[in-house]
Amino acid sequence: MTTTRRAFGALAAGTALAALAPAVTASASPRHRRLIAHDDFRHGLGRWAVELEQGGTVTAQRGVLEVDVPAGATIWFRQPLEGPYVLEYTATPVSDGGANDRVSDLNNFWNAVDVRSPDDLFATRRGGALAEYDYLKTYYSGYGANYNTTTRLRRYVGESGVRPLIYDYTEPLLVANEPNRVRIVSDGSKVQWWNNGRLVFDYTDPEPYTTGHFAFRTTWSHFRISDFRVWRSQRQRSR
Repeated sequence: MTTTRRAFGALAAGTALAALAPAVTASASPRHRRLIAHDDFRHGLGRWAVELEQGGTVTAQRGVLEVDVPAGATIWFRQPLEGPYVLEYTATPVSDGGANDRVSDLNNFWNAVDVRSPDDLFATRRGGALAEYDYLKTYYSGYGANYNTTTRLRRYVGESGVRPLIYDYTEPLLVANEPNRVRIVSDGSKVQWWNNGRLVFDYTDPEPYTTGHFAFRTTWSHFRISDFRVWRSQRQRSR
């Protein structure tokens, strides 16, 4: 499928949108790294905060975070993260005839801060509808969104209705029942999102978000997520 990009103007700081990210296959794993956060999904949701638009089921047991929802869902990791770090997880979109088995929307927030309560993300109540997250300053990836037709990176700026678009692709997209091994790199101005060894988004932010919360985000879908790990790169720290 042909890759496309739409430019929607410049970011607030006057910086032009970044060039199309290269479709390369490589590894972003640091040579030396230290585990700073993880969840094996065997002990419930104590490390997560769940925001649901219209209910659904979110469970963490037997090594799997299962998200089976009819509308918007955001599952926040309660521990704030500060870069540089590399975050990894595996997510599989389930297509097995269930009511919510719509293969779409493997999405993430990261380095998120809510401008209404910048010192405590959870002091502001949110109900899972996407528009409620406009007041975040955050990066937002939408992989296989819009009925699995688009893959996008946005940089939210904390204003209602303003969600600047960095990348807009028509591929790569989700494949039903196939695992997505995601890696997110937050290293100063370097912002990367990888899937199955492919660099999907590669963005240099002149005014980077370097601290905040991570979340799994989806809408009307069914995912099984495992192997959540966050690493501190010693190589990155020495720079």
